[in-house]
Amino acid sequence: MEVAYLDIIRALTNRLGVTAWRKEHPEIAGEPITSPIFIVGQPRTGTTILYDLLAQDPELRPPLTWEVDAPCPVSRPETYHTDPRIAQTQATIEMSEQIIPGFLAFHPMGALVGQECVRITASEFTSMIFPVQYRLPSYARWLMYEADHTGAYRFHRIFLQHLQSGVPGQWLLKSPAHLWQLDKLMAEYPDALIVQTHRDPLNVISSIAALTNHLRRMGSDETNIAECAAQSYEEIVVGLDRGMSFRDSGVVPADRMIDVQFTDFVKDPWATIKDIYAKLGRELKPEAEQKMRDFLTAHPGDGGRGRYTWSDTGRDAGEMRERVRAYQQRYDVPTEELK
Repeated sequence: MEVAYLDIIRALTNRLGVTAWRKEHPEIAGEPITSPIFIVGQPRTGTTILYDLLAQDPELRPPLTWEVDAPCPVSRPETYHTDPRIAQTQATIEMSEQIIPGFLAFHPMGALVGQECVRITASEFTSMIFPVQYRLPSYARWLMYEADHTGAYRFHRIFLQHLQSGVPGQWLLKSPAHLWQLDKLMAEYPDALIVQTHRDPLNVISSIAALTNHLRRMGSDETNIAECAAQSYEEIVVGLDRGMSFRDSGVVPADRMIDVQFTDFVKDPWATIKDIYAKLGRELKPEAEQKMRDFLTAHPGDGGRGRYTWSDTGRDAGEMRERVRAYQQRYDVPTEELK
């Protein structure tokens, strides 16, 4: 209960703070958001490590965790990496590891690491962060089938304008939740560039179910992987279907959508990243590539190390495989051995 209370208070405080700051500095409303790059795709498909690697490019601007969690006053270039809010945010993150040991192994975080957009839209209270962190079945259904996400993306733009009024740059953004709302995203950011990651949905479901179960232990006494898997199953199939339908609509030119195979990325991340840069029409400069290589050396990951298995989900693999067959065929997504 206390954790949920603090989450809600932070979301409300940030919304009020950003709104008040904007009233005091009305020129912020004229800040353009130009060609933002969004990494989308199912959860647990390499979106986080891809995001973290691209964020090492000095020419890209991710919203860092500390400034997302404490956006007021606006950050300044001269103190961007020394602001006292950094240490405060890092202490909060490390406290979560004490509450749920192993959390940061599941989902690495840091005050100076890029944060997901769901943390921003939490202040609109239309965000997938809530049904993942907490056992909220009615909210989850409302969010997926009934909620109008227009306001969430409007606030998302307001938030980015707020941050870049202090530290500018071309935005690099990330959240698997965008896959469910690509139409709303593109309505708010018509010149956005989309990088969509792809992976066998069955291993995605077992992995996200295990992570969700782990997260919910922080705020609920009632959680189990099978229940989390049932929610993840519904969310994943709906998200994949919506994503395919949106791309079939032709709203976004094909050259603004870049597809990344998880298996290719794991096998050779540098070939994948160079391909992304080529398709974005950007130059991967030696300095940026070296920063990426240094980051990956310092954060090699562990491949999951048995934290999840398909058998834990209680789902029928054959039935699920048939349900996602069209998606796999559409994007040539290889079938993986179930973990």
